[in-house]
Amino acid sequence: RVFHSLFQIVYNYSTSRGVKTFQESMKKKPLFFNHYMIKKILRNIKYVLLLIVFLQISLEAVESLGLLLEGSVGHGKGIQPVHRLLTKGPLQAQSGFSSLSRSFPLDKLLSCLQQNLTLNPFGMTACLQSGKKLAWAQQVEGAMKRAKIARNTHTAAAGSKIVLMSQVIKQTLAKTSDKLTGANLKIHRCSEAFIYLLSPLRSVSVDKCRDCTVVLGPVQTSVHIHGCQNVRVVCVAGRVVVGASSRCTVHALTPTCPLLLPGNSNITLGPFHTFYPSLEDHMASVGLAVVPNVWDQPLILGTEGLAGPLSKSDTSCYRLLPPSEFHALAVPFQMDGDTCEIPGGLPPAYQAALSEKKKRIQSWQRTVMEARLNKEQTQQFQELVELKFHEWLLETGHRQELDSLIPPTMTSATKDGSRMKEAKAVSVAGGDGTAATA
Repeated sequence: RVFHSLFQIVYNYSTSRGVKTFQESMKKKPLFFNHYMIKKILRNIKYVLLLIVFLQISLEAVESLGLLLEGSVGHGKGIQPVHRLLTKGPLQAQSGFSSLSRSFPLDKLLSCLQQNLTLNPFGMTACLQSGKKLAWAQQVEGAMKRAKIARNTHTAAAGSKIVLMSQVIKQTLAKTSDKLTGANLKIHRCSEAFIYLLSPLRSVSVDKCRDCTVVLGPVQTSVHIHGCQNVRVVCVAGRVVVGASSRCTVHALTPTCPLLLPGNSNITLGPFHTFYPSLEDHMASVGLAVVPNVWDQPLILGTEGLAGPLSKSDTSCYRLLPPSEFHALAVPFQMDGDTCEIPGGLPPAYQAALSEKKKRIQSWQRTVMEARLNKEQTQQFQELVELKFHEWLLETGHRQELDSLIPPTMTSATKDGSRMKEAKAVSVAGGDGTAATA
């Protein structure tokens, strides 16, 4: 009856004012649910039990509140369910608990809860208010004014560690640190950013981001992508979940079928395609292995329930990455470790595609060598190739990614040098057109 009452309160409130209004109220007033809804729940319990125990709330009824509430009696103390906190120590007298009747007077119980309720000290709001900033080596001046990056890993217990990254815009953020190990990571409202977090993590949420690349260390539980556009996520994870997102690409190594929730469009699934030196050690620390790996067998949850791993009627929201479009990803940072290749290797079709591209590069290099260009021709040819490469970087947006990898002290000098090279190459190619044709 207690859980039925809880459902009725939430359902009636959400339908009377609208689900969106209810969710907005929850976000704007974190304690709104606690103070308002707990009072409603307890009074509902009172009506259910009134004829039996009059104005007393049974211990069993209070135990049901453990679904919503837990806490401790002081800093550094262990976290316990709410009914245990109220039946011993200083809160027993305040709540009016009677060990004889195993019940609470409703008014005292309600007053005790309202006086002692507070924000979750390990929640997102508390992390923003009192958490420490997370620093990294490279920052672009002026781009971080709106960014909010905080952590509570210095105070939180295992399982409650949080790292929050919000509104990181046009930045490359790279971090591998013990401060990230075992943390619950939330990446929120980031855009045009490249984020490398190469430590073993507990869980990851990527929410309302666009035009980003996120490369993660092994994730023990799940990676949840929600409300994102044109985001690429590369991860080894216990589970991958994607919902309400469009034009996103997920390169995953996962032992469970990726779960595609309603609201997705143009989702691309590809094999895990990168490595860094300590990757296999990090995988072992969170209990993940290279097999099984079912990245290409998604479960599709539609409006009518689970469609199945490969239901032809519900595959319009996703595709498997064609081997012809596949490229390996290189992590552009030096680290210590023994991993020197992609764990578990690539599926045969994708390995064959990489081998074919490698052959084409070798064939091109052989053609250039056999052309027997003199020194002047070689220089002109090199400048033309560099010019075309810079044009391609600008057209595809990769120029920003490469520039952000340059240490700040070198950025201005590198840009000046690039401009001089481009200008010189333009003058060479703009002569009689011979170099451009070649």
